Amino acid sequence: MNISAPTPDQIQRPASQRFASANYRENNVILGRIGTLETRIATTKEEIGAAQEIRYRVFVEEMGAKLPFDAMLSKRDFDQYDHQCDHLLVIDRAIIGSTVDQIVGTYRLMQQNTAEENNGFYSQNEYDVHGLVSRHPDKRFLELGRSCVLPKYRSRRSIELLWQGIWAYCLQNNIDVMFGCASFHGTVPAAHAQSLSFLYHFARATDEWHIVPQTDKQDLIDLMPAEALKTKEALSDMPPLIKGYLRVGALFSPHAFVDTSFNTTDVLIIMPLSKISSRYINHYGADAERFNA
Repeated sequence: MNISAPTPDQIQRPASQRFASANYRENNVILGRIGTLETRIATTKEEIGAAQEIRYRVFVEEMGAKLPFDAMLSKRDFDQYDHQCDHLLVIDRAIIGSTVDQIVGTYRLMQQNTAEENNGFYSQNEYDVHGLVSRHPDKRFLELGRSCVLPKYRSRRSIELLWQGIWAYCLQNNIDVMFGCASFHGTVPAAHAQSLSFLYHFARATDEWHIVPQTDKQDLIDLMPAEALKTKEALSDMPPLIKGYLRVGALFSPHAFVDTSFNTTDVLIIMPLSKISSRYINHYGADAERFNA
């Protein structure tokens, strides 16, 4: 979605808003490590800029996104939300060079209190996130977004590393619910009929976690009846990130949003930590505890 964006040099947030949990950001505290890969929160403007360059390479050069002119000119994916987010980095220490040269993936994290003090959640542009959050005043929400990893690093190991980092981050910040938009490539939902319908029939957010779209232009992802689905085909068509969300027990919006700017079909994922599969909590949670100093 095209949103008016600041220049890359304007991404540093004001001192009063910068790094709410500064202890592990300022000290480069590691949130996860597997082999030569590690993950932590970006601590400098240069690291955030490198993450934005990774996003540009994946979203624009690989997937065909069309960003605002300034972003295309600078070859960085950036917008007005970057300054109020934490940027989780995937760093490969086997690469020769500085940390900026070693960044191979990123995830954008926005805490509820920061969103409420600034421009709101990014996903609010597509779904009624405010309504969802207001129904759960006793819970702390974290928005996940702009997830991308360079092609060479799209492996199970990288996904596990990201989950280690996110779990540690959630533990440190007392997060109760994670949510955010996840994407299928392309702007024709019918091209992903098997996968979208599978999410609708078997992992749809209902009752207290129901989410509604912002416009009537969003369509239900109920494209095929449950009895016509072929599970193997449905799962094989899913992007690794969405498949990962599904494995841990995430819930999905019943509507899809076609984002022509990013050349994607989006669904909103909702992950109450209390509902995530216990076997994944035991696995990722145990790993996260090692880095939750």
